[in-house]
Amino acid sequence: MSALLSIRDLYVRFGATEAVRGVSLDIDPGETVALVGESGSGKSVTALSVLKLLPYPAASHPKGAVLFKGRDLMTATDAELRQVRGSDISMIFQEPMTSLNPVHTIERQVGEILAIHRGLRANAARARTLELLAQVGITDPASRLGAYPHQLSGGQRQRVMIAMALANEPDLLIADEPTTALDVTVQAQILTLLKDLQQKLGMAMLFITHDLAIVKKIADRTCVMTEGEIVEQGPTETIFSAPRHAYTRHLIAAEPKGRPAPAASGGTIVEAQDLKIWFPIRAGLLRRTVGHVKAVDGIDISIREGETLGIVGESGSGKSTLGLALLRLVSSTGRIVFLGEDIQGKSWKAMRPLRANMQIVFQDPYGSLSPRMSVAEIIGEGLKVHARGLGTAEREARVVAALEDVGLEPADRHRYPHEFSGGQRQRIAIARAMVLSPRLLVLDEPTSALDVSIQAQIVDLLRDLQAAKGLTYLFISHDLRVVRALASRVVVMKDGRIVEEGSAVDIFERPREPYTKSLLAAALNLAVVEGGAKT
Repeated sequence: MSALLSIRDLYVRFGATEAVRGVSLDIDPGETVALVGESGSGKSVTALSVLKLLPYPAASHPKGAVLFKGRDLMTATDAELRQVRGSDISMIFQEPMTSLNPVHTIERQVGEILAIHRGLRANAARARTLELLAQVGITDPASRLGAYPHQLSGGQRQRVMIAMALANEPDLLIADEPTTALDVTVQAQILTLLKDLQQKLGMAMLFITHDLAIVKKIADRTCVMTEGEIVEQGPTETIFSAPRHAYTRHLIAAEPKGRPAPAASGGTIVEAQDLKIWFPIRAGLLRRTVGHVKAVDGIDISIREGETLGIVGESGSGKSTLGLALLRLVSSTGRIVFLGEDIQGKSWKAMRPLRANMQIVFQDPYGSLSPRMSVAEIIGEGLKVHARGLGTAEREARVVAALEDVGLEPADRHRYPHEFSGGQRQRIAIARAMVLSPRLLVLDEPTSALDVSIQAQIVDLLRDLQAAKGLTYLFISHDLRVVRALASRVVVMKDGRIVEEGSAVDIFERPREPYTKSLLAAALNLAVVEGGAKT
């Protein structure tokens, strides 16, 4: 059988920088090939080169060929490429919210593809759109035709992207990190959907990811890429059971490991009783309240000194809102006690003296660090507010100490956030919180945007900091592999309520609730059995 797609000795250059060097791979009809590696390895650049979607002339191909059905796409004209794109080869991108047009309805966006490639109009396009939306698992597709992207959940938006990609039943689907931003249960659904559609349509798939757990589930063959080169490729089972290259072994070993700190025996740092955060739903000309979104609905929770409490659940379960409420960063009702003091009724000004002891690290370090401030200014800003008595030299010394605590060099304080990698930026965000020596640190999805090897490094760093400084963590995540490595106690949330809580050992080895079991099955690829789960 001849290859459907054959990439031969491909080079990609941006100015003087070679992003891809000598890449060669084949994809047979109906086959799934995974291209794996960390950020910056050249995976997406390779995939975009197949359809010549890179920003030309900034990008160039000094050498190589991309043969699709024996035809070299590198030498194809723009008109010829337009016939291939979206028809013979389709692509799903990582972030559907930025890939879908925010001002056009779902019907218009799917219909545009059908109009361009198949000439369908009006009723025919609508009928095919409904068929596609149903095919990708959108419930009540007729009611979604007039919806805009912001009115859909992350999983629904990704399903729409898949529907658009499959509209013309392509021979090859390129999926570029299509599940990275999704919850574990939605991720499992999307992977199952892609496999089912692949078998039904007989299409081949190039699946790009840095998540090796996904690769094991979906790929027939795997190509491992680093620094612009493929360093190992072969059957997926062989790659995982007998990796030859050191980088492949590094990736496989990079999953967060180790054991969390022992269960805490100290006093309570923070507790809440009957905590509620309801957001009003207003309608009508007079904007009367007709209902509420119950983001957090009557939660009782406590965190003991020195422990890591993991909060897990899908997007929209109320995890992050709960964390913000405990820090008094969103309004809530109910009782909140921090370090033995009722803080629910305190004004913003009265809360300020407590802020040094309660800090937060956000999900996206690039978005939470000011691009106009140096690292020294970012880390030292809190000291100017909460430690005004410090002189310039002493403040500088504390900034340097905080950088060293998180594994960065003192000289890094003179640089700016854009000069660092994602993992380094997250270390800066942790240093900004740590410089104030807080008693409680809320970590809101701090590893979800990072490569798996960087995730492992951040988990190790957090564990080391906790052991050295006696920190208390509220760790919010939908990645149960990370939670298992870090949390001593776990709370499972769904629809604003706690559905199960207990020690990490009990939650991961003996889950009681069906929802917890489904999360574990999706996230850890566990076989769920009656009364518990096992690997």
